[in-house]
Amino acid sequence: MAAWAAAGAWVLVLSLWGAVVGGQNVTARIGEPLVLNCKGAPKKPPQQLEWKLNTGRTEAWKVLSPQGGPWDSVARVLPNGSLLLPAVGIQDEGTFRCRATNRNGKETKTNYRVRVYQIPGKPEIVDPASELMAGVPSKVGTCVSEGGYPAGTLSWHLDGKPLVPDGKGVSVKEQTWRHPETGLFTLQSELMVTPAGGGASRPTFSCSFSLGLPRRRALHTAPIQPGVWEPEPPEEVQLVVEPEGGVVAPGETVTLTCETPAQPPPQIHWMKDGVPLSLTSSPVLILPEAGPQDQGTYSCVATLPSHGPQESPAVSISIIETGEEGPTAGSVGGSGLGTLALALGILGGLGTVTLLVGVIMWRRRRLQGEERKAPENQEEEEECAELNQSAEPEAGESSTGGP
Repeated sequence: MAAWAAAGAWVLVLSLWGAVVGGQNVTARIGEPLVLNCKGAPKKPPQQLEWKLNTGRTEAWKVLSPQGGPWDSVARVLPNGSLLLPAVGIQDEGTFRCRATNRNGKETKTNYRVRVYQIPGKPEIVDPASELMAGVPSKVGTCVSEGGYPAGTLSWHLDGKPLVPDGKGVSVKEQTWRHPETGLFTLQSELMVTPAGGGASRPTFSCSFSLGLPRRRALHTAPIQPGVWEPEPPEEVQLVVEPEGGVVAPGETVTLTCETPAQPPPQIHWMKDGVPLSLTSSPVLILPEAGPQDQGTYSCVATLPSHGPQESPAVSISIIETGEEGPTAGSVGGSGLGTLALALGILGGLGTVTLLVGVIMWRRRRLQGEERKAPENQEEEEECAELNQSAEPEAGESSTGGP
């Protein structure tokens, strides 16, 4: 019994498989006629069949049969049981089913999934760039496709290879519109690239449109070849300060000028002690009646279109008090050292003069002492001579007084 039951189940499955002819996907061009065959229907009337439609024109299933009249100008059943749509449109996309019974009583079902399409005109690149700058984001052009259905996609190519947007060197901005009456689509794709330095001098860009349907080739634009040039390295940004050196007395005016040869003049931003100043873009910064609050290190940043921001060397501004109280806090130490050196020089000069005067006085005193000592020595010599003379007679007398 179990075997007979299993065999009966297989017979039922095979009969159902043969009765339902697999569904088919059908694509039709908008405005052209479309014929759908009802499989299993007798070739000649009378036929026992019906068509059921569920499309954009119907809120529910619409039933058509050979015995009924045509459905306006949308569709009608032909004598052989096929369904004719004289001019298929976007609203005819949907599901079509036919159920037919032949003269032997065998029932056959046919399913169709209908999609429609419209090939647009050849896409083109509008506003193409004639020149790009290496290292700078630049617009290549805008690819446009009009009058297509379904919407499809636009793709960019560089030297024949797909160009994939990465959000850095390559970016694409896309827009899509649909015509309110025809339902056809218009697509736009704007390409921005940042050419690398040392690359091709004339890269080839192109754009293609694809419907995304089988056996439908992509449509390509004519290629464009903008030139790529590499700007020369810019001269350094310089900061000039007046008065020179940046050392001023309180109340004086300080003028800072940011010099750059770039044309047109770039955006200028000012920095103090490494912090941006909230000032309008100007190449000149004036500090009127400078005070201690203006002391610090200044620099300017020039934003060049081809090379980005560049900062100048820093310049220090110092405020020096000129009164007896000495330099203010934060003043340049060089002037203090100069004052000290001047004082030491004066003291050294005075010491030298004093030493010379002392030497002269000492020499005078020594000469005077020698003059006073000379007579004293002469008297002593005379006394010694007299003593020698008196001693000589005495010695003679002693020698004559012998026996």
